[in-house]
Parts: sequence; C-alpha cells; structure tokens
Amino acid sequence: MNIHEEMPEKVGKQENERPQTFFRFEDLRIYHKSLDYIIWVQEKTMLFPEEDKAQLALRFNETARNIALFISEGSSRNKSQFVHYLKSAKSSIRQCLVYTTLAFRQNLLTETAEQESRGQLMEMTKMIGALISSLQRSNSYNNQNRYNHNGNNIDPFNQIGNDYGNRDDY
Repeated sequence: MNIHEEMPEKVGKQENERPQTFFRFEDLRIYHKSLDYIIWVQEKTMLFPEEDKAQLALRFNETARNIALFISEGSSRNKSQFVHYLKSAKSSIRQCLVYTTLAFRQNLLTETAEQESRGQLMEMTKMIGALISSLQRSNSYNNQNRYNHNGNNIDPFNQIGNDYGNRDDY
C-alpha cells in the first residue's frame, strides 16, 4: 500500500475536526448558529420593500447581530459575567421573534420563512440555556469542590469540550 492510499482516511479525520481558535467564542457552536441566523435575516430583509428596509429590516438585522456580539463579548469575561451576556443574547433572540412575527403579519415574510426563523431562534435559545446551565454548574462545583483529594485543581468545565474547549479563563 502506498502513502496516497492511506492519506484520504487521515485527511478525512482532519477535515471533521475543527482546530481551536485564538478567540474562544469561535469554538462555540452557538456562535456559528448565530452567524448563520444573521445571514438568513440579511437575505430575507433584502427582499423587503424599500420603505420597510429603513425601519423594520434595519432593526431586525441589528438585533440578529446582537446575538453573536453578546456571545463574543461575554466569552472574554468571568463565568458569571458570561452568563449575564448569554442572557442578553437570549433577550435579543426574543426580540428577533417579535420582528419575525411583525414581518410575517405585514406579509414581508412567508409562513415558511416565519417557521424557519422560529426554528432557528428556538434552537439557539436551547443551546444558550444549556451553556448557561453548564457554566452555572461548573461555577457551583468549583466554589464547593475546587480541589480533589490529592490537592490538584479540578476544573469540571473542561469536561464540556464540545461547547467550549479545554481552557482555563473566560
């Protein structure tokens, strides 16, 4: 067997694994979902009539961007502050739901588009809720049980991996 026959298997594994980035929030799936939603909102609001673009579309786009902005800003803070920013991101999600409903009622979004928006917003709400729970559990655990019986520092947040990676600060 030559080297070229073995490479596709190794390359396939590397393609599926995303390297960690310098900016921690880029490792969060919720951040990438929020970016997808921003693009979705931009595409939909570009189809709004000119008079609606100045008001509803502008605010809808700004609020969608706030979801990602709160996640990114909060990730550089301590855990309790990060939770605060994640809750602000959830508030932006609720605001996007209001804009979705308004656009639908004004016949600016189809029923299908309204359902797509609602689905994405519900998924992001659940993801942020799970991340908040993880942060709060690890904060509680760290405050009560920071060291194991050998005196070594334990950070249970490192177990989360899929959401936040193995890092020490927030």
